[in-house]
Amino acid sequence: MAQILASLTQSKYPDLLVGFNKADDAGVFRISSDQALVQTVDFFPPIVDDPYQFGQIAAANAVSDIYAMGGKPLTALNIVCFPIDKLPAEILTRILEGAGKKLEEAGAVVLGGHSIKDTELKFGVAVTGLINPKKIFTNAGAKVGDKLFLTKPLGTGIITTAIKRSAVSNELIENVVQSMIKLNRTPCELMMKHGAHAATDITGFGLLGHAYEMASASKISIQLYPNKIPIMDGVKELAAQGILTGGAEGNREFLAGKVSIPQGFDKNLEHVLFDPQTSGGLLIAMPAKKADEFSKALEKNRLNSEAIGEVVPAMKFAISIR
Repeated sequence: MAQILASLTQSKYPDLLVGFNKADDAGVFRISSDQALVQTVDFFPPIVDDPYQFGQIAAANAVSDIYAMGGKPLTALNIVCFPIDKLPAEILTRILEGAGKKLEEAGAVVLGGHSIKDTELKFGVAVTGLINPKKIFTNAGAKVGDKLFLTKPLGTGIITTAIKRSAVSNELIENVVQSMIKLNRTPCELMMKHGAHAATDITGFGLLGHAYEMASASKISIQLYPNKIPIMDGVKELAAQGILTGGAEGNREFLAGKVSIPQGFDKNLEHVLFDPQTSGGLLIAMPAKKADEFSKALEKNRLNSEAIGEVVPAMKFAISIR
């Protein structure tokens, strides 16, 4: 997809502040001196069995892009591909109910949407939010010395793959669902309050992929502390059993030559770092002088509060694991 987008010409317009050429989480279009629209869209096939939970996850995943930019969700449109000849309509009703409830929690109003008959169920949401054009958080603002924080644990890709194979406990299923349906609103509010330099949410490119996007856009390098990175219980064990995702392999191929991994590094942890996430946490670059205060605020709100890395001057490798 990156190659395809690179071949396209981004429209030039003075009020287009963030477009698809920026590899950022959402687009931003200015409508006045102190207001801009921030817009995103995402949809995918079910990753859990419960349709209500799937709707919640899809909505939380989509609205996360708005939070990653520092925006406030405003409106939403549902996107549905549904095999009406194969599945009862009640399933779609439950998906829409779950999404609607989560979007209501985020403060967004569902205006409607669009559906088509398809052979495979897919669902997602297009979200529009408001943002101050002078206070946009992109992945391009990280500065040398910043501390990096990740607000949710990793492992959703591996666990949801295990769910499809019936190879995971009900407790682990509940843990991953609760993580994926949790909004990133609180970390968004905290990073704005404490003056973060940059942010992105961790989704399909995994931690290493999105960290690389931040490093590339900011023209810096990132050092990660693997023993500080939050990981869901049981994920490394699932990786050891060979329960991995195709997306992780694609991420690994894309990042070849961009990430330095030391010899003898834990292979199962390595799999998790490449693992594509759904509705993951925010990766936030916080000025070092504000890191302790920010960490305490995260802890108070029961979010992962340890710095997982730091920003260093640009080096041979965009990402290094220490």
